[in-house]
Amino acid sequence: SYSIFTVLLMYFTSISTTQTTDCIHLREQCVSAANECESVWNVVEDVCNISVLGNRCKAEDTIGCNRIIQVLAEKYPEFKNCICTTDNFCSFMTFLGRQCTTTKDNISTETKIQWSLSTLSKKPYRTNRTCLDVNKECVEDEVCNKQLSLYLKICSVNKNCNMEECQGAIRFFYQNMPFEVAQMMTFCDCIQHDESCHRAKELLHGKPCAVTAVPPPSCLNVIRICEENELCRKKYTTFRSKCWRHVTKRCYGDEACLETLIKGDMPCSANPDCKAAYISNWGTMLRVECTCQNLLPAEQALCKLFHHMLHSTSCFS
Repeated sequence: SYSIFTVLLMYFTSISTTQTTDCIHLREQCVSAANECESVWNVVEDVCNISVLGNRCKAEDTIGCNRIIQVLAEKYPEFKNCICTTDNFCSFMTFLGRQCTTTKDNISTETKIQWSLSTLSKKPYRTNRTCLDVNKECVEDEVCNKQLSLYLKICSVNKNCNMEECQGAIRFFYQNMPFEVAQMMTFCDCIQHDESCHRAKELLHGKPCAVTAVPPPSCLNVIRICEENELCRKKYTTFRSKCWRHVTKRCYGDEACLETLIKGDMPCSANPDCKAAYISNWGTMLRVECTCQNLLPAEQALCKLFHHMLHSTSCFS
C-alpha cells in the first residue's frame, strides 16, 4: 500500500490558464477512454469528495484523497501539473479547471443520467433474488455492465488489491445507481452450496478486496477507526439513527449502557431510510469483516453487539 504522505505539486494560485485547459482535455480523454484511467478517476472524485454538495473543496478523508491522487499521477504522469493540494486538505479550487463553488460533480451526474436510461432502473425491487440472477441481469444491461466493469477493475483480485481504492470504487458504484437497483444488488443471497452464486455475490459485494483484512480486526476497533474518520463517522451516525433508533435513543454513545443490551432489546427499523443508510455504509470500514475472538471477557458483550448491528441481515430478511 502507499505510504502516508501529502502530495505537494503546486499551489492553485500558480496554475496557469493553459495548464487548466490542458487538464480539462486530459480529464475528458481519461473519462471517455473507458479503461483503468476512468476507474481511477472515479475513485479520485469519490474519495476526495469533489461531488459532495456544499463541500467547499474540503476532502474529509485527506490521507485517502492524497493517496489516490498520487496513484493517478503515477499511472498517468500528464496529470501531475493539474494536481493541486495543500497539506491540510485536497484543494480543488482549480483542480482540472473546476471552480470551488461547483456543487455537483460532472461524473456523478453523467453516471446518474446513464442509469436513468438503464432497463434495470425501471424494474421494481423484489426480495429473495439470488446473486447469480442479479449479476446476470446487470451484465446483460449495458449501463449496469459498464459501471460494474469499472468497479471490478479497481477491486480485481488478480492484482495486488488496495482496500482503500476498492472501497472508493464500491462507494461510487452503489451511491450513483438508483435505489431499487442498489437494493437488488446488496440484498441478494445464495443457497448454501451454490458455488456460482457465491462467486457472483463476492463480486457484487466487494469480497475479498474491500472487506477482508488479515488479520481480521475486532468489531470494537472497526467502530473506533470509523469514528476517527469524518466520512465514516457521519455514515455510522446516520446508520444508527435510521436503523437502530431504539439503541441510539437509549444508549447514545454510552458503551457501558450498550453492554447491558441484548439482541432482543434491539428492534431494527427496516424501512427505506434504514436500507439507504445501510447501503451507504458499503465501501467504508463499517463493512470490513470483523471478529470478537481473542478479546477480554469484559469486551465480548459490546463487541458482539457491534457485530450484530453491522453484519446481521435479519433486519432486511
